[in-house]
Amino acid sequence: MKNQKLVSGLMMVGAVALLAGAATMITKWTGAPYLYCGGALLFVAMQMIDRYEGQDFVVKRLRRQQLLGAVMLLVTGVLMFAERHNGWIATLTIAALLELYTAFRMPEK
Repeated sequence: MKNQKLVSGLMMVGAVALLAGAATMITKWTGAPYLYCGGALLFVAMQMIDRYEGQDFVVKRLRRQQLLGAVMLLVTGVLMFAERHNGWIATLTIAALLELYTAFRMPEK
């Protein structure tokens, strides 16, 4: 239980850093990609720690979708550093939709 609270807390910190980095990227602040990538790494790491060992096919599929969303969050960070185009917005949108969908569809473990 104590470990789960720590994982949830760190995931929340990562999510706030993600949001702050994405919001400040729009203003062209030079530190925004660093803030975003730090939050993305923390958020994705905590998602990787939270494993599912059950046999439910639906939950396994949703978990794969969630991990695909996590990979898209990392791709967004790479595109933020490239900053030639606004492609990071598209990957961030895809990641957000995947994460949101799995958050509402995945039952309690």
